[in-house]
Amino acid sequence: MWDDAFPSFLIGLREGLEAGLIVSVLVATLVRSDRRARLPHVWTGVAAAIGLSLSFGAILTFTSANLSGKAQEAFGGTLSLIAVVFVTAMVFWMRRSARTFSGEIKEKVTAALGMGAGVLVVTSFLAVGREGLETALFLWTTAQAAGSSSGPLVGAAAGLLIAAALCWGLYRRVLHINLTKFFTITGIVLIVIAAGVLGYGLRDLQESTLLPGGTAYAFDLTAHLDPSSWYVTVVQGTLNLTPQMTWLQVCVYGVYLAVVMTLFVRGVRAVAPAPAPAPAPAPAKPATGTEPAPAPAQPESAAMTGKSEPESAATTGKSEPEPAATTAASQPEPTPAQPEAVPPARPAAPALGSETKAPRRIPRWTVPVALVCVPALIAGIAIAASDGKPASSAQVIEVSAAHCGKGFSAPKPGRQTFQVRNTGSRTSEIYLIDPVSNAVYGEVEGIAPGTTRVLIASVGTGSYAWRCVPNGGKAVTSAAVKVSAGGSTQAVLPVSAKDLAAPLASYRTYVDQGLTDLLAATRTLQDDIDANKLDQARKDWLTAHVRYASLGAAYGTFADFDAKINGRTAGLAGGVTDPAFTGFHRIEYGLWHGASAADLAPYAKRLTSDVDALRKDFPKQDFDPGDLPLRTHEILENTLHRELSGNADYGSGTELATTEANLQGTRELLNLLRPLVDKRNPEVTPAVDTWMQRTERLVRAQQGKDGTWTPLDRLSLADRQHLDGTLGQLLEQLAPIPDLLEIRKAA
Repeated sequence: MWDDAFPSFLIGLREGLEAGLIVSVLVATLVRSDRRARLPHVWTGVAAAIGLSLSFGAILTFTSANLSGKAQEAFGGTLSLIAVVFVTAMVFWMRRSARTFSGEIKEKVTAALGMGAGVLVVTSFLAVGREGLETALFLWTTAQAAGSSSGPLVGAAAGLLIAAALCWGLYRRVLHINLTKFFTITGIVLIVIAAGVLGYGLRDLQESTLLPGGTAYAFDLTAHLDPSSWYVTVVQGTLNLTPQMTWLQVCVYGVYLAVVMTLFVRGVRAVAPAPAPAPAPAPAKPATGTEPAPAPAQPESAAMTGKSEPESAATTGKSEPEPAATTAASQPEPTPAQPEAVPPARPAAPALGSETKAPRRIPRWTVPVALVCVPALIAGIAIAASDGKPASSAQVIEVSAAHCGKGFSAPKPGRQTFQVRNTGSRTSEIYLIDPVSNAVYGEVEGIAPGTTRVLIASVGTGSYAWRCVPNGGKAVTSAAVKVSAGGSTQAVLPVSAKDLAAPLASYRTYVDQGLTDLLAATRTLQDDIDANKLDQARKDWLTAHVRYASLGAAYGTFADFDAKINGRTAGLAGGVTDPAFTGFHRIEYGLWHGASAADLAPYAKRLTSDVDALRKDFPKQDFDPGDLPLRTHEILENTLHRELSGNADYGSGTELATTEANLQGTRELLNLLRPLVDKRNPEVTPAVDTWMQRTERLVRAQQGKDGTWTPLDRLSLADRQHLDGTLGQLLEQLAPIPDLLEIRKAA
């Protein structure tokens, strides 16, 4: 966890210090101008900016959680690239503005004071909100790279707390920090970290197939470096460098680091302050001793920003002159009582005959080249020291079409790590199995030739063997080994497409009959509208829509028909008036918003036509057997996000009726898959049945005796929370089914 915390700690410290300094300047400006009554306006803007940042992080998390696997990779990779752009812009901006941003903020606040309270709130909101959004985006990307949120959150919290303490010390004038040096050093470190985030983002985009080269590895050190070792974990957590990287990752990482670091270092030197001029010779001492005292010396820099005294005073909220910065102390100002001020000492002249040598300058390319070469040198030394052997006691298992499980010996009981290396010429699926029952203890999918992947499995009493399934080839099984010590371990009995053939045939029959019933229901709805019986049409609309919803598991095979029959306005430029908005929800909108029968007749006719076309086309559609287990979870997951959020209602208020239909469709599907699930884990279906009954009981309680349903927005907050929580628990119980019934080549 701590290795994952460092990048977020640094970003929290830096961004927190930037935001804290901005708040300090805002507060100090108001205090110095005797406008303390305006301080609540500043804190209002700051609180709004914090709320916006937290909401932004929640939106990112929620959006990613509701995407498919490849979509999540694409989403995470894209945001990683955006985060790199923001961080890069941030370090260059602070390098350029560290000396002047206090004055800029002061000018904005002074202008806002004359324009009313709202402008001051907006000023503080915009000033702090930018830092908050950058922090939220970068923390989300680092959490994605780490695979866990605990380390990044702890690191960010620690960084923000330290930043708050530093800002308080600076405001109270008990600390002196050279901010130019601080932002320069942290900028260099953040550029290195951003290069790693860039490489991680590109890898995500390659895994989502948006970018090519996902199997073109520049190096694969997993056979020499243990991915679970502390030093690999530290490097991966802090720099996002992994023992296995593609050519695209390596090239972009090197180019970004070399170019950005060079520009940053050159910029630092370009803005370096010029050396102070040599002091002028002291004037001759007047005979009378009445010569006025010399002008007071200007402080070189303020404690917080390194600026002149008038500008830096705003950062502390005090009217007295600022203390000198840590880089060079200012001489005390002489007083009128000391007319004979001692002039500053002159620098000693060089000895006669000696030569003054100009200091040697380090070439500008030294820093970026060192940052690229030093990690490579350390990695090379580690590989050489390992003498080509694994960095830990993990067994190295060589797999190929000819030799599956080479190097495998009886493992020790307990949690074991295996280094699986593909020495063949084809990408392969690798399984650790029980050769007697074919149950799977662990699996690694898609190992490319010449690469190594980690497989972690719990080993107990039993038989173990490796099964290799190369793409386009036959499965090969290694010799079995026996382990007599240790307790029992749970393995997953693999499922083949043949195992799912019977449930699939039964479900196709169920859907086919359902489409026949649906066609009859839509014809009845059309007849009601044609006869101008809109009250009856509202009842028959619900009957037809509920029947369609009960076929939820087949949505994936309905192709374009689902958008025509049950599409919503999401993504349509014209909303409810868009010509592409058709089907059940278009008729629903018209029936409950005062549309005439003449306006609705074309939509009812088209709905009947689309349902009839789907019924005829369905027997020819391909239904992937692997989709059946997925649908047991996805139907109700969509229900939670659509119907129970109110996003699928267009006026009828029948979200709970649709929820009941989705529960019915899930139960139908579960009954077909129950024998396969019980054979692999008999504890799953009883728990599902319990929470299914509880959910159905809560939903049906909202149906009146006359068949009408309570609209979702009329439920009390407690009832909605109870229903959402119960359905969420049901989803937790359904979650193991897709994994238990995943089609595996090991079968």
